[in-house]
Amino acid sequence: MNINSIDISLPDSLEINENLKDFVLQQQLYRAAIKEIKTKLEILDEEFQVKYDHNPIHHMEYRLKSPKSIAEKMERKGLELSADSIRKNLTDIAGVRVICNYLTDINRIATLLLRQDDISLIRKNDYISNPKANGYRSLHLIVLVPIFLAERTESVPVEIQIRTIAMDFWASLEHQLKYKSHSDISEGLRNRLKSCADSITNLDEEMQLIYKEINSGICLDE
Repeated sequence: MNINSIDISLPDSLEINENLKDFVLQQQLYRAAIKEIKTKLEILDEEFQVKYDHNPIHHMEYRLKSPKSIAEKMERKGLELSADSIRKNLTDIAGVRVICNYLTDINRIATLLLRQDDISLIRKNDYISNPKANGYRSLHLIVLVPIFLAERTESVPVEIQIRTIAMDFWASLEHQLKYKSHSDISEGLRNRLKSCADSITNLDEEMQLIYKEINSGICLDE
């Protein structure tokens, strides 16, 4: 996703006031926060490759919530549509998704990032140890990162989702299926999706074991 472009359109039912226009102009803060987190993660990944010949990060994706989406979320929550209210109540405007190769890479990346002095953890939701009812698995972090401007420093929240390739595969397809359906998904289909999530968990665990055995010089098939 191109983080330098944003959608400035809003629903017709929502009035664009001066406060919201001011907030749109401040989107640069959230773009800068994404860049800061992206750079930190890239450096960690490169260092790990040099030291251990392993890249824990397969790839990363970025998302900057559009003003239209922000306004709709504020309306759903019954909150005032102003720049101050948005900054106080929304922590997922800037988003970074980290796709890791193996299960152990998830906590490794989270630990290394949170160890940095200028990163503050606001909230952590571990949906890997405690999956959602539908089978969704991912590690969610809300962090504050400092953005140094010409005349001040701003602490900006960023939502970071860290998951394996398999978890991301399931979550992406489940999201598409859920939002393409014009009616509620049946209980039978929900059970099948949950079964797929369980299978993917087993796959992640098996691939982790295979990776560990190969890198420890032990292969049971030899």
